[in-house]
Amino acid sequence: MRFRTPSLLTALVAVLLSLTGSPSAADRLQPGASVWLHAHNCYPEKGQWGDRIQRALAVRTSEIAIEQDVAWFVDPSTGRGRIVVSHDAKPDGTEPTLEAYFFDRVRPIVEAALRDNRKDTWPVMVLHLDFKTNEPAHHQAVWDLLGKYESWLTTAERVADEERVTPFTVGPILVLTEAGPNQADTFYTRVPVGGKLRLFGTVPPVTLPAAATAEERAAAAASARPDVLIPTGATNYRRWTNFAWAVVELGGQNKAGAWTSDDDRRLRAIVTRAHEMGLWVRFYTLNGHSAAENKGWTASYNFGSTAAVRERMAAARDAGVEFIASDQYEELGAVLSQGRRSARGLQIPGDGLAEFHAYEFK
Repeated sequence: MRFRTPSLLTALVAVLLSLTGSPSAADRLQPGASVWLHAHNCYPEKGQWGDRIQRALAVRTSEIAIEQDVAWFVDPSTGRGRIVVSHDAKPDGTEPTLEAYFFDRVRPIVEAALRDNRKDTWPVMVLHLDFKTNEPAHHQAVWDLLGKYESWLTTAERVADEERVTPFTVGPILVLTEAGPNQADTFYTRVPVGGKLRLFGTVPPVTLPAAATAEERAAAAASARPDVLIPTGATNYRRWTNFAWAVVELGGQNKAGAWTSDDDRRLRAIVTRAHEMGLWVRFYTLNGHSAAENKGWTASYNFGSTAAVRERMAAARDAGVEFIASDQYEELGAVLSQGRRSARGLQIPGDGLAEFHAYEFK
């Protein structure tokens, strides 16, 4: 069933969580229930910044999302392909594989979670796959790799009715993808009815009215009604939606002025619409730093100062954004550790990143 009107269940879960402060795993995966530190571009680039995954996991080892950009590299000497972690759509083969860089590195955390069997804390981690290339062989290789680690994964039953949102069977890792070309064919359509969905995509991105200039495009994004930005809801396979910050503030990070009450209402309206439609929501990418502090981060994501970005991080936290993306993991972790506040400034217990779990990472 698509969520076409405000979800009473989602609203009820949010109220109950604010009262009890002790959500179950199923509750924690309801839209609006949890806030995750989303470690943007959490991988090396051109041989640099190899400490990103260590930095992210040092901030916390539960309720963290790790983004891995992936590309398909075919070795010209053997003709064999492999999944590599790469920001570049044309990898050269020197990049680490997804299995070595991510799965091998998080194994201690996952194995500790499985031993503890505290399913009320699962998933302890989200793996967000951002596909830089979308070859059918690449999709199939990712599906097969996830099959190798299926006992680690949060899954859901694949049913014949695409509109039916089936419950999750929780595991330590939840895997997300987006809406790249033909991904749904491998990751959903070809999965037999009754089988397990191993990863979950976004709803298709909306196409805004054509605009002749960058200024017109920016204005269209920042003024589009929430129901226009999110016209469809969750399905069996599609469970989230993904936005650049430019839908909140005109022109995005580089053009942002002072954070205002109107900006906050705009953010909350988009988040509310996503949750009403049964969807998690992600916003990218919230950075604020000087040139000297830059560690390979994209200039267009920079608000220009720590104070400016922390204000937006806190606003996203309090609005209930599930996935707040930043390259500044430590800054975001500090903001999230303060816990969510309601629109009236009241502390919401048991939410966001209030509880830390002692899964040691080495």
